[in-house]
Amino acid sequence: MPAPISFAATGDSFITRRLPDSPQLAAIRAMLAKCDARFTNFETLTPGPNPTANAISGGTWASAPDGVIPDLQGLGFNLFALATNHALDFLHAGLTATGAAFDRHNAVVAGAGANLAEAAAPRYLETQSGRVALISVCSTLHETAIAGRQRVDMPGRPGINPLRFSTTHTLPRADLDALAALASASGVNSRNQMMVKEGFGEPPPPGVVQFGDLRFREGPAGGIITAARPDDVARVTAAISEARRQADRVVVSLHAHEQLGEDKAIAAEFVESFCRACIDAGAHAVIGHGPHVLRGIEIYRGRPIFYSLGNFIFQNETVPVLPQEFYDKFKLPLTANVADAIDARSDTNRRGFAANPWAWKAVIARWVDDGDRVSDITLHPVALGFGEARPQRGLPELSDDPLILPHLADLSARYGTRIEVTGGVGRVFFL
Repeated sequence: MPAPISFAATGDSFITRRLPDSPQLAAIRAMLAKCDARFTNFETLTPGPNPTANAISGGTWASAPDGVIPDLQGLGFNLFALATNHALDFLHAGLTATGAAFDRHNAVVAGAGANLAEAAAPRYLETQSGRVALISVCSTLHETAIAGRQRVDMPGRPGINPLRFSTTHTLPRADLDALAALASASGVNSRNQMMVKEGFGEPPPPGVVQFGDLRFREGPAGGIITAARPDDVARVTAAISEARRQADRVVVSLHAHEQLGEDKAIAAEFVESFCRACIDAGAHAVIGHGPHVLRGIEIYRGRPIFYSLGNFIFQNETVPVLPQEFYDKFKLPLTANVADAIDARSDTNRRGFAANPWAWKAVIARWVDDGDRVSDITLHPVALGFGEARPQRGLPELSDDPLILPHLADLSARYGTRIEVTGGVGRVFFL
C-alpha cells in the first residue's frame, strides 16, 4: 500500500517583489513545512532585463526578478503551475526565460513549454512519502498563448497547456427568430459569411443563429451554456492516465477566470464539468485559481476540487514596468509612471481589486491522501492587507478574520460540502 502523502495548496502567487524575512511569513513557512507536497500558482513571469512586452496581456503585464522563485521555495513551495493568462505578457522570450529560471532553481513546474507536448506533460516531485505528479492547464487565454504541436516538417510553438471552451447563448423561439432577423437586416454576419465562402470558416451548426462572434440556440429561457473542447479534455485526461502509472498521486492545476453569470465566486459550467472529468480520469485533487476571489470546494468521488483558493500573494499593483498600451487605456502621457497608471486603473483605490475586500482574503488548504481516500482537509484563513497602503498590501498573513471561513462554507454548500469552523480553522466534514 502507498504511504499517505500530505499536501498544502494556495491559489495565485501574483508576486512581483522579493519576499521579506517577516514573522508573518515565518508562521506560514512553518505550516507548509509539515506537508510533503506544497503547491502555488505562479502568476507572473521572470522575463529578465529590458523585456519586450506583448501588445496584449492578462490584464496587468506581470513581471518579477527571478529571485522570487527561490524566495517561494524558501517559503516552502515545491510545486508550481505556469499555465496562466499572463504567460505571454512578454512574448515567447519572456515565457522561455521564466522556464529557464525555474530550471536554474531546480523547481518542479508544469503547464508551459517549447511546444504542446512539453506544456501538457506531467511534471514529477519526489518526496519522502512518494512521487507526486502535477499537470497544469489554463482556460483563460488569448489564442496566441496556446502551445503548438510538433510536426515532422515544422517545430512546435512555445506556450501553455490550453483548456478551450465553447459558449452558446439560449433564447426562447420568438426571441431567437427576432435575433436572426436582426442579424440579417444589420449585416453583422457579413464577415463570417465571407470567411465561410473563402474556406477560412465554418457555418454555424443546424439550429444555431450566429450574431457576430456570438452563437445562440433555442432554449426555454435566456441563458449561457459552456462546454470544454473535447480534444483538450482528452489531452489532459490522457496525461492523468500516464501520471497515474508513473506517480503515487496526481494533482491537476486549473487557472480559470470564467464565471457563472455575473458572480466571480461561482465557476462556469464547463469548469465544474472539466474538474469532475479529471477526477473520473484518476486525478487525486484539482486545485483551482484565477478569479482572484474564493470559490467553493467540492468533494467529488471522495476527492477534493478546490474551485479557487483565492490570492496567496497579490502584488499586481507594484509591477516594475508597464508598456505604453497600459497607459493608453487611461489616456496617460508618455511622462506617466507605474504609480500613475495604477492610480488611474483603481481610481485611487475606489474601484477594481483595490476596492474589493474579497480579493485580499483567501485560504491555505491542507489535506492527507492515503491512496484510497482523502482525509483531514483543513482550511487556514489568510489576509493580504485590504485597506493598507499599496506597498504594504499583497503579502499573506494567517488571519483570525471571522468572515472568511463562513463565506467559503456558503460557497461550498452548493456542492453539498460541509465545512465546520473550530478555533479559527475550517475542516471539511466527511460523511
